[in-house]
Amino acid sequence: MSESHRILVVGGGGREHAIAWRLARDPDVHGVWVAPGNDGIARSFPCRPTPENDLPGLLDLIRAERITLVVIGPEAPLAAGLADQLNAAGIPVFGPSAAAARLEASKWAAKELMLERGVPTARAVVCGTRAEALAVLGGFDPPWVIKADGLAAGKGVLVSDERAEVEAFLTGCFDRARFGAAGQRVVIEEFLRGEEASLMVVTDGERFVALPAARDYKRAREGDRGANTGGMGAFAPAPRVTAAVASEIGRTVVRPVLDGMAARGTPYRGALYVGLMLTADGPRVVEFNCRFGDPESQVVLPLVEGDLARLLAGAARGRLDPGAVRAGQRAAVSVALVDEGYPGALRGGGTIEGLDELMAGGEALVFHAGAAFVDGRWRVRGGRALHVAATGETLADARARAYRAVDRLGGAGWRCRRDIAALGDADAARGAAAAAGAGGSTW
Repeated sequence: MSESHRILVVGGGGREHAIAWRLARDPDVHGVWVAPGNDGIARSFPCRPTPENDLPGLLDLIRAERITLVVIGPEAPLAAGLADQLNAAGIPVFGPSAAAARLEASKWAAKELMLERGVPTARAVVCGTRAEALAVLGGFDPPWVIKADGLAAGKGVLVSDERAEVEAFLTGCFDRARFGAAGQRVVIEEFLRGEEASLMVVTDGERFVALPAARDYKRAREGDRGANTGGMGAFAPAPRVTAAVASEIGRTVVRPVLDGMAARGTPYRGALYVGLMLTADGPRVVEFNCRFGDPESQVVLPLVEGDLARLLAGAARGRLDPGAVRAGQRAAVSVALVDEGYPGALRGGGTIEGLDELMAGGEALVFHAGAAFVDGRWRVRGGRALHVAATGETLADARARAYRAVDRLGGAGWRCRRDIAALGDADAARGAAAAAGAGGSTW
């Protein structure tokens, strides 16, 4: 007999909207709540204005709505120990402990584990002062890769071959506290050449299931120019992550990391995001995230067939059910609509026209992040306002559908990248078929 679920998704961004949307489609899910959610999510799901760090408020909500599973979306509450607190209260929760979430909360902690377990990654040095970082730069060829060690909302990374820009970034980290405590230590890395890809796995600490691989676009402007952002869009599946490549990543990255975490007494249970560079020498790890990716979730979850709730609930209880999901044969593309100034100084006040009609039309998926409904109009609030996603038989088809949907929107004060999933004809033709085997794999 299948288990019924009443699910609380913690968070209020585009990723959490995508998670709630996908879970609501499972047959034995009898309700999905989101806290705190946002105006767009509230159009489809009951949202409660309980902050992510309000444990008493969350517990009251869980009890009032008879929640059977909590899914934590963002990294900050995971790093702060929300999963530990909910587990201590006897509530099944999908998300790693604070100790396990150190894989994302400290880039150097992740590097140490990778070095210990022989995981392929870039050479790196950690620095605790600006002077130390400047001295270390000489040991690396440009372009230089500088990362704030802690959580910086996807904006704490600089890749540049301009020494003056690097020095200004280091000044911002150490002298001006641009990223607060997160930037008081930096990691300087070797630059890796290749193609980026993201692989997310669901794990109970021992076994894991790989979801379809994706590629996101971190730079603010077309042609991968401009500052790093939280993500300007994504597509899935990633054509170059074939079944063989996914298997290699599972064997050389995920398996040793999970074994290493277990050996340390901090087993990893939840979603593990592996950010990769596919180099001439094979896959190399760029970063780990301790949760579903954003914006990758917006393209990966629409391709996951089967019972996602059963998969997450099994992982939360330490009894992963590998047969709960499978990878679909379609492709998906998502485009982020952002404030014109993002990721720098936000201009605010932008409007998005035609959004209600787009949401009602059904030809595209709209996942809300920082849009607010004010005085009868949708306004841009925060950096990323929303994500417009579409699926198709091929990657080219999904891309055309997504941009047709974007083109239906008007207003002012927002922009988007116009080159998401702009692959060559050969890659587009390979599309979903080439990477279909990369999803639903179990180790």
